[in-house]
Amino acid sequence: MERPNAVYVSSILKEKFPYAAEQLFSVLKKHNVTVKELCNTNDIWCRDYMPVQNRMGELIQFEYNPSYLKGKKEWEKSKSVVRNVCSANGINPIFSKINIDGGNVVLFGDKAILTNRIFHENPKYEKDRLISELEYFLKAKVIIIPAINTDITGHADGMVRFVDKDTILGNDLNAEYKYIRDGINKACSENGLHYINVPFFEQKYDKNHELNAIGIYVNYLEVDNLIVLPKFNVEGNRDEEAITLFKKIFLDRIIETVDYNEVAVEGGLLNCTTWTIRE
Repeated sequence: MERPNAVYVSSILKEKFPYAAEQLFSVLKKHNVTVKELCNTNDIWCRDYMPVQNRMGELIQFEYNPSYLKGKKEWEKSKSVVRNVCSANGINPIFSKINIDGGNVVLFGDKAILTNRIFHENPKYEKDRLISELEYFLKAKVIIIPAINTDITGHADGMVRFVDKDTILGNDLNAEYKYIRDGINKACSENGLHYINVPFFEQKYDKNHELNAIGIYVNYLEVDNLIVLPKFNVEGNRDEEAITLFKKIFLDRIIETVDYNEVAVEGGLLNCTTWTIRE
């Protein structure tokens, strides 16, 4: 399958997080990947409000109206208006009325993994109809896994990623809640997927950063033959373990790392803050 070859970020990223942006841009420049900036955005999480590209190359723009942004004025104010963003950046997608964040779509060829948060976000849809419409737009079989109850976003991209059409990697199931472990094992069994455990860890509770994403290696950036992993600079050899594992999994890829902690403490990582497509 052809990999994404273009990386976009919100123009706000380097304004709010100059160190992390410089780290990322430097690695991408080293490997001749051009970063393009999206204008007219209101936050850095462009994966969520930008279109999803299916295997036919079509850009599908879902509704971006997540329930977790409602009720807090500062969060509601930060919500990007997708039609304005697309128009300002010369993007002409196919629009869908289904309410989904791009971070909850992990897509590879004719398979797409989403969490069951989609049912909560689309209460007017019968489940079968919702799945059917999603499969039509994504041109892929939809595989549902349970969302993490403590994750307000319910996104799949902090849980699993595709290695190839028959293999996914994800947070170590041995350290997960039983309902997560059972749900993912069931999805893998029913869809012929092999699962690779990736180490992860959770930070101690920090009231100033309740959405902390430090410890989640699976939310990496993938473009061409390059994978950019977050490194967390914690005690022990956790970063080294993750890097070694990824080099074994992706034998044909270049593995680089960046210090993205100033973004991570806000609740997201590299996949969250990038929009990648095939151009």
